[in-house]
Amino acid sequence: MAEREPDVTADQQVIRVMVVDDHPMWREAVARDLADAGCHVVATAGDGREAVRRAPAAAAQVVVLDLNLPDLPGVEVCRQLMAHQPTPRVLVLSASGEHADVLEAVKSGATGYLVKSASREELLDAVRRTAVGDPVFTPGLAGLVLGEYRRLAAEPAPTDARTPAAPQLTERETEVLRLVAKGLSYKQIADRLVLSHRTVQNHVQNTLGKLQLHNRVELVRYAIESGLDEEQ
Repeated sequence: MAEREPDVTADQQVIRVMVVDDHPMWREAVARDLADAGCHVVATAGDGREAVRRAPAAAAQVVVLDLNLPDLPGVEVCRQLMAHQPTPRVLVLSASGEHADVLEAVKSGATGYLVKSASREELLDAVRRTAVGDPVFTPGLAGLVLGEYRRLAAEPAPTDARTPAAPQLTERETEVLRLVAKGLSYKQIADRLVLSHRTVQNHVQNTLGKLQLHNRVELVRYAIESGLDEEQ
């Protein structure tokens, strides 16, 4: 499918999206819906290796990724995409709602997970939210993911792990991190703290840098391990 430039005004923020799915009709339909909604579909791919190969030049903000791909599984594609700079955010769009698939996708670095039974409006909303870093899950799966974070945080650290010096977070960064650990979206955090969405994003990015973490999955685990998800 040829790339489509969106019809937008100068003050609109256009989301660059790459669509990865091995079914041509489905891939083209998703790409068309996204383009019609104002996104810039910068690339499409029909298998995992093609996706990894095309991703650096495409420089998508969001990759809509199927899990069941030829040659290279979707979770491995996600892991490899996480090594790219700039790192895209991955929204898994899969026919599977199996808990094991959801958790594996999140562990590989996916920001969100949507099943293919979702409506067009749900997909468009998920892409927009994924673009700004909000975790997006098909209803019923968010609790599963948060539960897995808690389980991982409860596991003992390796005996040979070295304990680094505690990073110095500001009071506001700690406050934002506490709400992230409770599963709130960036918009919910902004509303709770009476901040702009962009300010919340900046606090999260600064915290990731200070903690030397790479994504929200690692950030939530750190917060839970630090007890920041407990009621204050």
